[in-house]
Formats: sequence, structure tokens, C-alpha cells
Amino acid sequence: MTQMDGKDIRKIVVACDAGMGSSVMLASSLRKELKKAGVTVEHTPVNSIPADADVVVCHAGLGARARGSAPGTPIVTFQVFLGDPAVTRLVKAVKDGGEIGA
Repeated sequence: MTQMDGKDIRKIVVACDAGMGSSVMLASSLRKELKKAGVTVEHTPVNSIPADADVVVCHAGLGARARGSAPGTPIVTFQVFLGDPAVTRLVKAVKDGGEIGA
């Protein structure tokens, strides 16, 4: 399990599969929410996660593929695109500090 402090996160990648738009909405929401924290949020296909991602956020169904594309990077998986508790915990950890692990 990879762990890091939320205060150390500078780049979050929201990974998707089909690009249907839901993950784009999540990336946009995170970008707005974390702008003051100095965090960059990008959206990318799950098979093209950049090596400089500090944390990857993806739907639970893509978790295994994301781990394969970004070994050693914490992966935060969620069930619901907007308002999921896992994403809420990530945002809180970035803003207030706290461990992120996946």
C-alpha cells in the first residue's frame, strides 16, 4: 500500500476509460475545489497516466488497471462520480493534511 500526506500532493490525475464525461466533470470539480491549495488536476485515459501523478482518482471498476499504469502511485477509487466519500476524504487531506493511501 502506497501512502503519502495530503499536503504533499501537487498533481492529481482523474483517470477514465471511455471518456463519457462524468470523469471530466469530476476533474473540473476537483480543479475548482483545490485551486487555492496549489494542486493541478488533469484528466487522462487510465492506460496513459503520467509518471508525475502524485495521486490517481478513478472509478472502482478501473482500479486494477490504474495500479498497472501507475505502480507505486496512490490510487483513490470511488463508486459515485460526484459526492463520493473517498473523493471527499482526498480533498480534506489535501486541504488539512492527513494520510492518503491506496
